[in-house]
Amino acid sequence: MRIDSRTSPRRHLRRRLAASVLTAALGAGLLGGCAEDSEDPGAEDSGGKGGTVVSVGVFGVFGYKQAGLYDEYEKLNPGVTIKENSTERNEDYYPALLNHLTAGSGLSDIQAVEVDNINELATLQADKFVDLGKAPGVEKGDWLDWKWDQAATESGSTIGLGTDIGPMGICYRKDLFKKAGLPTDRDEVGELWAGDWSKYVDTGEDYMKNAPEGTAFMDGAAGLYNGSVSSYAKKNYTAGGKLIYKDSEAVNESWDLAMRAVEGKMTGKLKQFDKAWDQAYANGTFASVICPPWMLGYIKEKAGDKAEDKWDVAPAPKPANWGGSFLTVPEKAKNKEEAIKLATWLTAPQQQAKLFQKQASFPSSSTALELPEVKDAKHAYFGDAPIGKIFSDAARGIPTAVLGPKDGLIKQTFTDVGILQVEQQGKSPEEGWDAAVKKIDDVVED
Repeated sequence: MRIDSRTSPRRHLRRRLAASVLTAALGAGLLGGCAEDSEDPGAEDSGGKGGTVVSVGVFGVFGYKQAGLYDEYEKLNPGVTIKENSTERNEDYYPALLNHLTAGSGLSDIQAVEVDNINELATLQADKFVDLGKAPGVEKGDWLDWKWDQAATESGSTIGLGTDIGPMGICYRKDLFKKAGLPTDRDEVGELWAGDWSKYVDTGEDYMKNAPEGTAFMDGAAGLYNGSVSSYAKKNYTAGGKLIYKDSEAVNESWDLAMRAVEGKMTGKLKQFDKAWDQAYANGTFASVICPPWMLGYIKEKAGDKAEDKWDVAPAPKPANWGGSFLTVPEKAKNKEEAIKLATWLTAPQQQAKLFQKQASFPSSSTALELPEVKDAKHAYFGDAPIGKIFSDAARGIPTAVLGPKDGLIKQTFTDVGILQVEQQGKSPEEGWDAAVKKIDDVVED
């Protein structure tokens, strides 16, 4: 299957937070724009002709409506109508979800949950969600093990069924690599940094020796930090829930790599998803970016037709994940049984494959990865890169992460506070680290 790029990307995958921001314009549709919030998601529970309205709460664009999956389900289940309630940004959606859970009202029948929030719910509020692991038709083996485990509770229940994931690759400009004297063939490029994120920085040093005027090797150090830290199983917490980020090998080594990139002037000093980042794609001022599948559409949208076939995709140094979400069913859902049926259908392998075809939402289902529409997928804009194989191989190698309640906040503070202070404000690495640690310690309890 050849993917061209539609008009908006998926998801979910940075922390669907970024996705929601980026969404509105992507061309291969993962995370998308926004819809209007519902004043009362659970208020309407019956159709005009005695049917049932199942409400689905999401953030950004999950793509189910756009891919025609809601329409398909309604045709298969006469009498059921699906009403989607979408909030643009997860930072608005998730606090509201917590408030509704506390109140026990105002909940949609299905509530999407972003990966950086799922552990907090599985740890602290598992009793407020249906155990979807016991739902009819659900087979644990249909999901990648590490994805399934993210929504598991200590008691063994499963509060959410995985939707998409964000296995990382490296997107790079073949024309800029060539001018800098680097190989351009994706297999050769992948070999430059295979197995070690520090080799990616080594390649950056080589690039900068002969860099085309006005270009940097990578967009910004935050992307490098995110890629590196996400390739470790243990980052910010121990399996017992102890906060260890200050002494974590993953955090410290990833921070050092990011600082090495900044000090080596390898970065464009760009904050991802800002207007300057978008413009840099259009102007071709950086040569590589760490990219999950959902970012491909974003790149196509921002770089434009003039850059078609100048970009390509190679495997990342190590398997790592950026983003992804889950569908949950609250115990207080007004149409709980119908919601369970819909959630299991939407996340089944066949529907995950359809969503990938139409919205570029990469499946978390190991079964879906074997379907031809996924495993044989190529992306026309990126020189027919075999994205199905590249990202499927990465997905299977992603470690089962030790998650904690504030993983997302910790990572975002290092990237958006610590790294940006060094990269854009000229602070020292020590000052950037201290600023990030202070902010984390102010809001995260050990």
